[in-house]
Amino acid sequence: MRTLYNIVLAVLCGALVVSCVQDPEFEPTPTNKPVNKIIGNADGALSGELIIYVDDATADAWHSIAEPTRSGIVALDAVAAEMGVESLRPVFNMAINADKKRERGMHRWFVVEFEEDTPVESVAQRYAAMTEVERVEYAMKFVRPEVNVVPMESHPATRSDSESFNDPMLPLQWGLHNEGSSTIFSTAYAGADINAYEAWKYATGNPKVVVAVVDEGVKYTHPDLAANMWTNTAELNGAEGVDDDGNGYVDDIYGLNTIEQNGNISWNNRRYDSEGNYIGDVGHGTHVAGIIAAVNNNGEGISSIAGGSGNGDGVRIMSVQIFQENTGVANERIAAGIEYAADMGAAILQCSWGQSVMWISDEGYEANTGSIYIAAIKYFVECSDNEVMDGGVAIFAAGNESLMYACYPGAYNEFISVTAIAADGLPTGYTNYHHGCNIAAPGGDYEYVDGLLNPNGAILSTVPSETPDVYNNGKTTYGADYAYMSGTSMACPYVSGVAALALSSAVDHGIRLTNDDLYDIICSSVNDINHRLYGSKTVYTYSGKVSEIVLDDYRGKMGIGMVDALYAVSRVYGHHTIAAQLNKTTYININDTISDGKLGVEILDYEISEDVKKRLGIDKQGLFGKSELYFVCTKPGLGTITIRYYAGCPPEKYGPDMSGKIIEREYLIIAREDNDRGGWL
Repeated sequence: MRTLYNIVLAVLCGALVVSCVQDPEFEPTPTNKPVNKIIGNADGALSGELIIYVDDATADAWHSIAEPTRSGIVALDAVAAEMGVESLRPVFNMAINADKKRERGMHRWFVVEFEEDTPVESVAQRYAAMTEVERVEYAMKFVRPEVNVVPMESHPATRSDSESFNDPMLPLQWGLHNEGSSTIFSTAYAGADINAYEAWKYATGNPKVVVAVVDEGVKYTHPDLAANMWTNTAELNGAEGVDDDGNGYVDDIYGLNTIEQNGNISWNNRRYDSEGNYIGDVGHGTHVAGIIAAVNNNGEGISSIAGGSGNGDGVRIMSVQIFQENTGVANERIAAGIEYAADMGAAILQCSWGQSVMWISDEGYEANTGSIYIAAIKYFVECSDNEVMDGGVAIFAAGNESLMYACYPGAYNEFISVTAIAADGLPTGYTNYHHGCNIAAPGGDYEYVDGLLNPNGAILSTVPSETPDVYNNGKTTYGADYAYMSGTSMACPYVSGVAALALSSAVDHGIRLTNDDLYDIICSSVNDINHRLYGSKTVYTYSGKVSEIVLDDYRGKMGIGMVDALYAVSRVYGHHTIAAQLNKTTYININDTISDGKLGVEILDYEISEDVKKRLGIDKQGLFGKSELYFVCTKPGLGTITIRYYAGCPPEKYGPDMSGKIIEREYLIIAREDNDRGGWL
């Protein structure tokens, strides 16, 4: 239902405005507006629209009346008439999982629409003064990240014998396997990759794992993507123009277009500004999707992280379209798209976008900014209705502004934010870093060699061949199914792809992970990059501008390390097991159980339940230094200890403004008289 609340303005103004003057009972009930009641500010807010969070009684009234001219809430009806409100509609879709959403208060979010020439700040203040309205949020529009695109028109003629798959462009995908070739990047560093070749020996993907690409529409007919697209079988086999599965959306076969609120996924929307410059689609969503799940081993184009082995066994891509042309969509529609991904079975939320908001703490962000995102993303993380994992994981790009903080909502410490490295294994010149950043991945960089652009150091992936080339003002199309792009937009799907690969491995072996398990796997499956962050390096913009960045400025601030697919797959198989000998001190060094042990991770805190203490007779425990836990068991048996650490900047080290994600890791303690592991582990 598009709207719940339509007001015939002429009637209401005539009836209610007079009544407000003559009858005090119709006067809206003001309240002293709390400091945090209005979320955000009017600068950059959309005209004619506000998002409001109302109390339960008001929400129930608005949901129960079909197409009303009056809501039945006298005070709010009066404000609606005064402000020229034209309609009101719920943000979230209560046709699916209504009980879960009601428990979380999601039924209380509504969008108020009014005439665009009405000052949005005035409307916000008016609603914020109402006791029935708990929060008012400005509607903000997100725009697609800017990227530089270089089409790849021909396939390389040969391929190396060491490669796993027969996809002809695989030798150019240094992010998967980097041999340090100077033809790829003049300062390429061997091993600066995600270790995909080794990981593929153990897992290549699983079609039960669904990744929601929240971005431009994904070209679901692309020759290297079509076989790995998620499909809504009820709509695929149903009647055109009918909501066959009753989820509130028509023809959502491959996903949801949040702008049109239907299944019309598009990727070739052309638009030109008044001066004839092309400002339409660029293939961003299709490029992101290809990094995760282009079909492997099909003799076509590229390989991907979790695209299978060529036997129909790749992970599936669900397209959640939030960008169309060079226009975005309001935050409430993005929230509805994320809700859709959760309801329709996605396990991983891939988001190469964000909002640059400076110096907002995690606590302040939840209280002051982006609450509609928090509601939607937390719903996805905690309630995703997928068949392979308990909950879901949300992964965001850190941003491309060279700033010392990640973009929101990825910077919020319950989600993962991804920084970008180049083929030299060092930070790119554009990547955001430090506050709110959790993990690094290949994002790529262009360079100029002898005055000529070398695109091979960027990231090669799929694009729609029919998309106009933005760098030729849209006068020609790419004319190719593949292209180079660079950015944290590309680094983000590398982490999403690794997450999908690890989850696929779990599904392959009948292991059901929780989202906390997968977050732990991702953030502990890394290689150290800090040991090389000394001195400086030369970086180029796409246009050829040269500058230097000081690598020392990035040390310890790119996240916990560089993601590694082999580590991620290997960490799926069971507990972190610690052997403890009775009456002797046992030590757990957190770094010894993460990656190569060189990350310098510090323990935030730990937990040993009273039951475990009693069962294992633990009466001595504590921290030895910043990275090591010690304890003494006096009784034989099994028990678990939980250790928490930050994936990224700890707040006590860098201040309270946006810490890294808190990771919980559980260790299985096996206490015995003899600590010989061979006989009893």
